[in-house]
Amino acid sequence: MSHLPLPKDWQPFAAALLLTNMLAATTVRAQTPAPAAAASIRLQNTASYQYDAINAPLCNAQTGSSQNCGLTQSVQILNSTNQIGGTFTPKLVDPLGRIVGCAGEALSDYTGFSIALYESDAADPTGINLGRLISLTPTEVPDQPGNGIAEGRSPNTENSNPFSLTNSDRGVYNFMLDVRKGQLDQGRSYVLVINPPRNSIYAQRRFRLTIGARSGSQVSYTATAIDGKPISSGSSNTSITDSITIEDAEQSSLVIAALSFGAGICQAQEIQITKTGDRATAEPGDTVIYRLIIRNLASAPITNLTVTDTLPLGFRFLPKSVRGDFRGSAVPITTAQSGSTVTFSIGTALPQGATDPSAVLNIAYAAVVTPDAIRGKGRNSAIVLGQRADNGFGVKDGPAVHQLRLRSGIITDCGTILGRVFIDKNFDGEQQPGEPGVPNAVIFMDDGNRITTDANGLYSVANVLPGYRTGVLDLSSIPGYTLAPNLYFSERNSQSRLVHLEPNGMVRMNFAVTPSFREGAKP
Repeated sequence: MSHLPLPKDWQPFAAALLLTNMLAATTVRAQTPAPAAAASIRLQNTASYQYDAINAPLCNAQTGSSQNCGLTQSVQILNSTNQIGGTFTPKLVDPLGRIVGCAGEALSDYTGFSIALYESDAADPTGINLGRLISLTPTEVPDQPGNGIAEGRSPNTENSNPFSLTNSDRGVYNFMLDVRKGQLDQGRSYVLVINPPRNSIYAQRRFRLTIGARSGSQVSYTATAIDGKPISSGSSNTSITDSITIEDAEQSSLVIAALSFGAGICQAQEIQITKTGDRATAEPGDTVIYRLIIRNLASAPITNLTVTDTLPLGFRFLPKSVRGDFRGSAVPITTAQSGSTVTFSIGTALPQGATDPSAVLNIAYAAVVTPDAIRGKGRNSAIVLGQRADNGFGVKDGPAVHQLRLRSGIITDCGTILGRVFIDKNFDGEQQPGEPGVPNAVIFMDDGNRITTDANGLYSVANVLPGYRTGVLDLSSIPGYTLAPNLYFSERNSQSRLVHLEPNGMVRMNFAVTPSFREGAKP
């Protein structure tokens, strides 16, 4: 069969069809594999085409014969291209760190946030004190061959430290460490710091990064949250172990590795507790009404709310007085008391309401001031604990302190000191029957008061301020007597006595003496 010439206007149609089929095949075959598939992939592509040649004149052009020149014929053309292909090795995609909210959500505004990498201060295991900023090797995008600067990775294309976040990056960041500077040596330790903007509701976070062992191009590292909180949402882990991949920078002699680390950042204060009282001063017999105000400042509801309130000395809690409300509706509250500590368990979740003044939980209760309160300071404190409903992270605030000034009222806080000066015959420091008192003995008190014993050796001092009080026996006031030795208590072999007088209390201060015998005296 002889080849038939095609009309000139058919050739573009055939070429366009061929190109279209080749592009379609390329689109299907050339999809980028998953980043984890680091093995080489064989790519092959074949395109086929066909068309119909209609109304072709049947003439023998070579012989010039005009036989059948007036007839037509339909001819179908089938053909295919050669196979084309090659080997494609996908590059490893560097995992990028990202700063998200406490529940894993993207922040509404990343303006002002920055990430910095510091040397770890070996003398400070808490991570509060930071070393110097890490000097990172500069990078560039796009890469300019031959200038000795490694190709960077987006978004931190220049490998800046610190690196400022932008809203276009949606919180994504990365750092590149240089192997030749020893920045990936096993045992190297860094502190990664997330800095929120000034006056932000978010708190700064710090993570300790420790470089581990190397296996081929993989270097392991351990990240630990210095604040003891979970590193990210959906996990309770405060420490994780991961790895980074060392890659040769294109057209550069530098060997660099991408360090990326994702973390969640929460509000600096997620819950708030305030404590107030219905009065500034009180005295024994009064009833004080305390009020606890709890506000949810987090971006999610808070559950498992518990308030621990420590009452001052001498305050008696009234369990039946407890009331709780939220936006005018009663809230169930269970109370438990252990000594001076009262625990309130709230049976409902506290919805978020940082900007709503009415979204507060109010707890009110009463306590009676007893006479023992005079011995205390009138200061009590409360702590609130809870749990975020979205990620289970714990929240806490306090102590919230209320100071109440106490007055004695009809109850005085002054005490009484009483005692006796007696002849101690068995030298035990205690008066027994047959051990008489010594009259007219003089005792000097630490406040300057001079006290004289009666005919039975007794004395008393009323309206003495509470605290540590001292009295001294004046031996010159009882000639013929001297201090009796004490065979049982060494501290009583002294001319002075130290006692502790409680408010409105009473304490004893005795002095034991014995007749003195002078050499040469007649019996």
